[in-house]
Amino acid sequence: MRYALDLKGFQPSPVFPLGEDFSGVSPLGERLSFNSFYMEKNGLPFFPVSGEIHYSRMDERRWEDELIKMRMGGINTVSTYVFWNHIEEEEGVFDFTGRRDLRRFVQLCKKHGLYVILRIGPFDHGEARNGGLPDWLYGKPFEVRTTHPEFLGCVRRLYARIGQQVRGLCYRDGGPVIGVQLDNEYMHAGAVWEMTTGISNEWIFAGNEGERYILALRDLALESGLAPVFFTGTAWGGAAYSQRVLPLWGGYAYRPWIFYSHKGEHPATEEYLYEDYHHNGKTCADDFAPAYAPEDRPYACCEMGGGMMCCYYYRFVYPYKSVDALANIKLGSGCNFLGYYMFHGGTNPLGKNGAYLNESQVPKISYDYQAALGEFGQIRESYSRLKAIHYFTRFFGPRVAPMETVLPHGTPQMDPEDLTTLRFAVRTDGESGFLFLNNFQDHRTMPAKKNEQVTIETAKETYSFDVSMAPDENAVLPFHFDLDGILLCQAGAQPVLRTVVAGRVTYVFMIPDGMDGAFRFEKGAEIKGSRSFFTVEKGNLAVDVLVLSREEANRLFLLKDGSLVMTDAALLEDENGALRLETVRAKNILRCFPSGRLQGKARRLLDEGPFGVYEAETEEKRIDAVCESSAPCRYVLKVPKNALEGLKDARLQIDYRGDIGMLFLNGQLISDHFCNGDTWEVGLKEQADKLPGLMVLKIAPLREGASVKAESAMAARNEEVKAVTAELKSIRVQPVYEIGL
Repeated sequence: MRYALDLKGFQPSPVFPLGEDFSGVSPLGERLSFNSFYMEKNGLPFFPVSGEIHYSRMDERRWEDELIKMRMGGINTVSTYVFWNHIEEEEGVFDFTGRRDLRRFVQLCKKHGLYVILRIGPFDHGEARNGGLPDWLYGKPFEVRTTHPEFLGCVRRLYARIGQQVRGLCYRDGGPVIGVQLDNEYMHAGAVWEMTTGISNEWIFAGNEGERYILALRDLALESGLAPVFFTGTAWGGAAYSQRVLPLWGGYAYRPWIFYSHKGEHPATEEYLYEDYHHNGKTCADDFAPAYAPEDRPYACCEMGGGMMCCYYYRFVYPYKSVDALANIKLGSGCNFLGYYMFHGGTNPLGKNGAYLNESQVPKISYDYQAALGEFGQIRESYSRLKAIHYFTRFFGPRVAPMETVLPHGTPQMDPEDLTTLRFAVRTDGESGFLFLNNFQDHRTMPAKKNEQVTIETAKETYSFDVSMAPDENAVLPFHFDLDGILLCQAGAQPVLRTVVAGRVTYVFMIPDGMDGAFRFEKGAEIKGSRSFFTVEKGNLAVDVLVLSREEANRLFLLKDGSLVMTDAALLEDENGALRLETVRAKNILRCFPSGRLQGKARRLLDEGPFGVYEAETEEKRIDAVCESSAPCRYVLKVPKNALEGLKDARLQIDYRGDIGMLFLNGQLISDHFCNGDTWEVGLKEQADKLPGLMVLKIAPLREGASVKAESAMAARNEEVKAVTAELKSIRVQPVYEIGL
């Protein structure tokens, strides 16, 4: 199939600064600001990549390494909810200790060079109990989420305590806090008051005061010392809007909430179709219907689906390739601020008075979210694949940000069920640009694309791309791309990063699965070397080009000194450049560029082209756990007292059939899971001092034909079930090692 895009008449849209409400200067004189299209740092385009992690949903001993993993994965901004009921569960009694220590968490973000966006409520949602509102608000003589003086008085107290926690940590004071979100989905969404769940199911008020309420919260935040570079608000679904707040968007293709009313299979969604989110007058297939002219604000995201929780009535194994495909779609559609919800899963704290602090539609404790980094720091395929996109925005985002989206004719009318038509978009300045391609569709299986052709015609040149793509793959292909003075006319490979090592400039490209990886340079450019590593020369100019497969790019990490390491494990580099490997293997193979980067830190095996191949190993440990059935659907698990000795962590891996899995230690619920056919993992690091302890696994069975018999004259009820399904298939303990490099 042949497709064509004519850019000869391309005219850029006007761009203007958004003013002091969207600008801030650090004590060092560095300025962050927004114009109507993108973020700027010291007047130059800057590309934020935000990942959501909830500090109070994680043991504080894990914070630092998990933040390092996020930074190593290309995240430059951390977003976190401050759940009201986590810090003021009892009225007037605040708790900022342990996992609730907001100040220490933000300080760690600063230590590792991460900006911070605080989502301070008062209403958050986030599948927290009451959307994060404390139970005690239910009994007050006023409605929540209004400008009622007594409610705002409670919020004033909340914001004041948050302000105390981050005093001196806002960007203007030299800290990392650049953004503050006011409420969440105001006038769009509420949550069930959990006190009424299962009986009246009363919902929290979604609000009706519009900008008045948002600006009242803004005033309270400023009064409390929360003075960020910008305030934010969620913009989808007709949520309240103010010109003084940056509207943020998102997109979820896996939507458990539809099963409140929907019956049957989950439909294919429009999330994997390219849109035009920045030009006025354009029609979008999704719910993008802003309360402002699109050209007046950047298209920025805070809730792109980086995973999804299983709800009781919708359980699924999340397809990890969907995440970087969505990032590709958003970039190609004009997004200049990527933001994932969630990027890191978590574990809910226990309530002080026996209440569980998750809402009832999800597990009581676990909030793994099938995120790029799991509840206990597991690296998922989505984490590995996203690095290529994130490195791309870091090194080439300043080029992309001013470029505008151009779509082929008919794209807004595409049906998600159309699995044949090639999905593509271009971002361009009229002369150079990037061809965005996507071959993923949620809830459907896309066929491989073979020998499709896309022709892009500019005023000066015509580019013809031969496109072949594997199912579920996506790509960003450059045209008229400058490599330090040498022109790359076009490539069938995706630019990933630019690095300088020992004075040599190296560009790294990735060949997406199914692509040919062909390069076409300007006339006069001479290529020397192999297909995977070559030098391009023109006159006195020379750059090296390293070409990786998708699998190699998934394993790639960029270090602070510009060198590269490839590993299947999680690579952590601290603020001083020290390297550690977090791995589930005692023996690990690493490849590094340049070849001598790990010399003396790991055992060198050989050289492969420009890479040095090294081995890093530690003593292997086996943990024998004994599991015995103690009653129907109940098992006692015995883990040795010294199980974690010499280890960074150990993860129980449980495979079972049933309805819900619940794991207790000394009578306390420490993890739970809605059975979806995937392995349930539980980190034991937090429980090390309680082992061996009495660990009990309870599998709540799936019940077929359940009914309640209540025909007695007495107040007697009894459930009768035709058949039950509850089976423990296997249980094992996976050691997690840390190897210093």
